[in-house]
Amino acid sequence: MLRRAGPSLRHFLLERNSSAGHSLCSREAKMSRPVQARRLEGIDKNIWVEFVKLAATYSKVNLGQGFPDFPAPDFLREALTRALSGGNHMLHQYTRAFGHPPLVKVLAQFFEKLLGRDLDPMTNVMVTVGAYQALFCCFQALVDEGDEVIIIEPFFDCYEPMVKMAGGTPVFVPLRPNPPKDGKLMSSADWQLDPAELASKFSERTKAIVLNSPNNPLGKVFSRGELGLIAELCVKHDVLCISDEVYEWLVYDGKQHIRIASLQGMWERTVIIGSAGKTFSATGWKVGWVVGPDRLLQHLRTVHQNSVYHCATIAQEAVAQGFQRELMLYGKPESYFVQLPKELQQKRDWLIQSLDGVGMKPIIPEGTYFLVADISPFKSDVPDVPNSDEPYDSRFAKWMVKNKGLAAIPLSAFYSEAHKNNYTNFIRFCFAKEEATLKAASDILQKWKQEKTSS
Repeated sequence: MLRRAGPSLRHFLLERNSSAGHSLCSREAKMSRPVQARRLEGIDKNIWVEFVKLAATYSKVNLGQGFPDFPAPDFLREALTRALSGGNHMLHQYTRAFGHPPLVKVLAQFFEKLLGRDLDPMTNVMVTVGAYQALFCCFQALVDEGDEVIIIEPFFDCYEPMVKMAGGTPVFVPLRPNPPKDGKLMSSADWQLDPAELASKFSERTKAIVLNSPNNPLGKVFSRGELGLIAELCVKHDVLCISDEVYEWLVYDGKQHIRIASLQGMWERTVIIGSAGKTFSATGWKVGWVVGPDRLLQHLRTVHQNSVYHCATIAQEAVAQGFQRELMLYGKPESYFVQLPKELQQKRDWLIQSLDGVGMKPIIPEGTYFLVADISPFKSDVPDVPNSDEPYDSRFAKWMVKNKGLAAIPLSAFYSEAHKNNYTNFIRFCFAKEEATLKAASDILQKWKQEKTSS
């Protein structure tokens, strides 16, 4: 009798599965609507994704990405070991959301020296997941829909998409090369802003200007006069300055890094961004910071607490110990901040000599990990592609890594669409590498030159 009372269990399950399948198809059909947020339109491509893959596949020597292949200093690694193995088990737990107290305290002490003003570690300093997140917080917190943000070209490539994601409009002004007439190699100092052109970019819609000094990719260290011009325009038009200073300690040939926040009228309108990755040659630690007035940082804290909220405690503790050491050694020969630029200047000079020796004309950088080289003498090696939209330097860099095993980054990647085709005869190399790496790059270049000579 039970069997006649209704459908069998098998029949019931078949009907349920059939119904579920129909329902699933219906749900899938409804997903034809766009799922991508409009703010992501046009910013999905990233130069690093493509060229990192190419370097991993083809390169024998990678001078493309900006990270050292030599170890972080012993004292920093020892600090991390102490933090990991010491008795303070709370270093494995959350710390203060806006920065581990020992780190924000020592950063405040350090920047008091650099800026000549008193700083509150709790309100004038915020720790971020690398300088990258610091930049993201700045744009999200300070830029609104319809705001214009001036970006000096060439620029670190994330500035433009981050401005657009915040609803802002990037406005570009290029550094223009002024080659020396005596036949000497060009310097990054020879790339300059046109004062009238810069002034023309400021308007009632301008909310901020992004300053990157020392500049990636060019290695330019902005002079006091150039910074004074920018500061004067910021004050005149009541504009904020987002000052990316991650290479602040990597300055060569006796040049001086001047912090724009130290100029008259600029502290209250400037956000300074720094990086332990660049400062201590530990880019994988992803510890960055923002220094600035509380009236600006309070808004960055809102973005921070609603995005990543918290940074790795252990890494912050080790970086804090590194800064405590450097604070005690400030200005002394044994300071890492004194030693590192001396070592990197030697590496820079080695690569300059190698590139110049094969006819690839380098632009001598005043700072950073990077130098840009003119590839014009090598144009005959890479055939042109008629009607191609891809900039020549991009095709050259791809050809070079595939055929010569040497990875670099095209300079056009650091320009807007409007200007990138004006600067396609240059590629960027990173010289923050072991001597063996630089020698291997030199060997590739020499062999390439020999092949050109004999062909």
